[in-house]
Amino acid sequence: MTGRIGARFAQLKKDGRKGFVGFVTAGDPSLDRTVEIAVEMDKAGVDVLELGVPFSDPLADGPVIQRSSQRALDRGVTLQDVLGVVRRIRSRSEIPIVLFGYYNPFLRYGLERFAGEARDAGVDGSLVTDLPPDEAVEWLKVARARDLDTIFLAAPTSPPERLRAVAEASRGFVYAVSRTGVTGERDRISDDAAPLVASLKQHASLPVALGFGIARPEQVAAAGQVADAVVVGTALVRFIEEEPNGDVAGKVKWLKGTT
Repeated sequence: MTGRIGARFAQLKKDGRKGFVGFVTAGDPSLDRTVEIAVEMDKAGVDVLELGVPFSDPLADGPVIQRSSQRALDRGVTLQDVLGVVRRIRSRSEIPIVLFGYYNPFLRYGLERFAGEARDAGVDGSLVTDLPPDEAVEWLKVARARDLDTIFLAAPTSPPERLRAVAEASRGFVYAVSRTGVTGERDRISDDAAPLVASLKQHASLPVALGFGIARPEQVAAAGQVADAVVVGTALVRFIEEEPNGDVAGKVKWLKGTT
């Protein structure tokens, strides 16, 4: 059965459009504001929401997202709180939601419990940044049983066999990391992006979303020439950091070039 993510990408393909995936950290600046931001993003044309689960040691994230995660943790935000946010968003929006996080909080919560409660709350998929496909057998089994899409990362340095494993383990879409290193804004998309997406397309029939470092409208447009969807995280998190009650919808529209 096709879930919200698959249905959204199918509609994008039918319409001849590229997807826009937006990332925010749950609980930053507050749980209530996260719900409002999600609804604003949906109305502004975000196709998939990546909701970051705060974690104390987010190694794959740059300083902006690290700070947002720490602010949420300082407010006492837990994984259970994040699931509560999802339930509140779901009561007001059908935007596809992916929980973006690290394996330790999910493992400590209990994989079966997490998968069940996540699905019941309205989560559509997960992206566990520090869980490669070859170590994800248990999580894949649990997630599949609950119809949760599993999204994995592919980097420019990934050898062909890793790209194949990522493609086979992913559901919903594949996340192509445009450059090595941590998340953060850059001046332009990497020269590695197009070859990576092309390589993934040889192994996966799934849509490929391109992220890491995309922060300006011209980069969004350039990434859309390469991939099926564009992921913007740090630029949105920075905007929320600087303007907690700012016009997030306006920021999204500016990035998409639809203002």
